[in-house]
Amino acid sequence: MSGHSKWATTKHKKAVVDAKRGKLFAKMIKNIEVAARMGGGDVSGNPTLYDAIQKAKKSSVPNKNIDSAVKRGAGLEAGGADYQTIMYEGYGPNGVAVLIECLTDNRNRAASDVRVAMTRNGGAMADPGSVSYLFNRKGVVLVPKGELSEDDVLGAVLDAGAEEVNDLGESFEVISEATDMVAVRTALQDAGIDYDSADANFVPTMQVELDEDGARKIFKLIDALEDSDDVQNVFANFDVSDEVMEQVDA
Repeated sequence: MSGHSKWATTKHKKAVVDAKRGKLFAKMIKNIEVAARMGGGDVSGNPTLYDAIQKAKKSSVPNKNIDSAVKRGAGLEAGGADYQTIMYEGYGPNGVAVLIECLTDNRNRAASDVRVAMTRNGGAMADPGSVSYLFNRKGVVLVPKGELSEDDVLGAVLDAGAEEVNDLGESFEVISEATDMVAVRTALQDAGIDYDSADANFVPTMQVELDEDGARKIFKLIDALEDSDDVQNVFANFDVSDEVMEQVDA
């Protein structure tokens, strides 16, 4: 997972400081609203909402925007939309499997956006189930490295159900079953270890190793998909080595 995760983490950090910030904030606000609608506005009884708020705060989303989203989702303030989660499946360049998670109040617009982004960037839509079998739903917690060693993190999360800890350079990625994610996140907090985000993600079971050309193509496709307001997450089963990442960044 490391190549894809490392790229996604770096990209997220860049988005917080550059022009994509507004789009990133909007997607986080949508997450909060949906979490509050599904499980209520009380964070102590709604771990999904808790994690959505934590992630937004880490990315400097203003508190007043967060509070409004919670109220809209919980029905305490007018203006909440009826968002639905829709998954699309497809293949990108080099046969990379792509899962596209949309959160939308307009299915037709979401489907059109995804299809256009895929076809214009060397991708192709696939039938439901033809790609998703290559991924497992997992809990993914990102921990900023700071002074921590891998053993520090491992020691804190092993008994909570963590399956592996990956070194992503500036952070550690803790993988668990999706159902163990809250326990893992709580174990980190109990150990006094700060974390950046806790999400239930689709983690690939096998990966396609990409060269510089392949990496550029898949990054371009994912950027085009994420440019849609309806696309919440894109998961893909590519791996890119550090050397290739340096070539692409250069």
